[in-house]
Amino acid sequence: MNGTEGPNFYVPMSNRTGLVRSPFEHPQYYLAEPWKYSLLAAYMLFLIITAFPINFLTLHVTIKHKKLRTPLNYVLLNLAVADLFMIVGGFTVTLFTALHGYFNYGRGLGCPSWEIALWSLVVLAVERYIVVCKPMTNFRFEEKHAIAGLAFSWVMALTCAAPPLFGWSRYIPEGMQCSCGIDYYTPKPEINNTSFVIYMFVLHFCIPLFIIFFCYSRLLCTVRAAAAQQQESETTQRAEKEVTRMVIVMVISFLVCWVPYATVAWYIFANQGVEFGPVFMTAPAFFAKSAALYNPVIYILLNRQFRNCMITTVCCGKNPFGDDEAAAAVSKTQTSSVSSSQVAPA
Repeated sequence: MNGTEGPNFYVPMSNRTGLVRSPFEHPQYYLAEPWKYSLLAAYMLFLIITAFPINFLTLHVTIKHKKLRTPLNYVLLNLAVADLFMIVGGFTVTLFTALHGYFNYGRGLGCPSWEIALWSLVVLAVERYIVVCKPMTNFRFEEKHAIAGLAFSWVMALTCAAPPLFGWSRYIPEGMQCSCGIDYYTPKPEINNTSFVIYMFVLHFCIPLFIIFFCYSRLLCTVRAAAAQQQESETTQRAEKEVTRMVIVMVISFLVCWVPYATVAWYIFANQGVEFGPVFMTAPAFFAKSAALYNPVIYILLNRQFRNCMITTVCCGKNPFGDDEAAAAVSKTQTSSVSSSQVAPA
């Protein structure tokens, strides 16, 4: 083994060096230079001061503007709440642990809450697929369906976060030992770690990825079919291009966020004992955290209605850039009731 395993940690350095110390008690500057920890702390501070206002503003404008409180927007609020959970409960802890150079707040604190956001994106894709593609005839999306979707996202998040707390796998510091994650590094048969990692990879990565790809590909086909029926309509063609662009951005953002982390985690799991540097796992793990910033940018700020309400709220009731509401109304695809406002940022 090219690392050192402790009761609640795995440090990616052999103890033959005599340098390895518990990441709960001692700075880990033997793994990386202090400036690298300072860089991680600066990155977390950047995410906090940028992502928190956007997500908080999303909740504020929704409370202030009744027209935003529609069932289709519930999941966007859930996404904002999930991001705020990550920022307050995770990012702040990681900021201070990076400043100290080790996980000085103790075992388990600040471990991942990102699954709520992940499954919110899945629910988002399914809801837009149902509304736009209409796979069920005479189905009307109502508040009860939106609430069920929110409950589903939280239940699925619990099925990810809870097992390590009850003995199936464990949470340990990862990479440079200043952030917390699932133990991908050791088989740990006494806690059935191997089965949990496979369970996580299948249920909480492969399946969400398949659902998002399926829903958005079908949605894209539906919008393009509607545009083809009205080829002479400039409005229809513009809406089709806008929806296509948004779907591509949404899928790529999901892949960019989660594929590097999942790939590195699976590589380490499938090649246990292989030598790897602490930055190898730290970089994709910290990059995935940026979802708390670009999730609201993609899924909320690109939504005309949300964006207009945010601008009027920040500018004391006036929109200096003009009224986007009219533009949103123009962009409807009339033949199929498919519109960019239904899909955006879906």
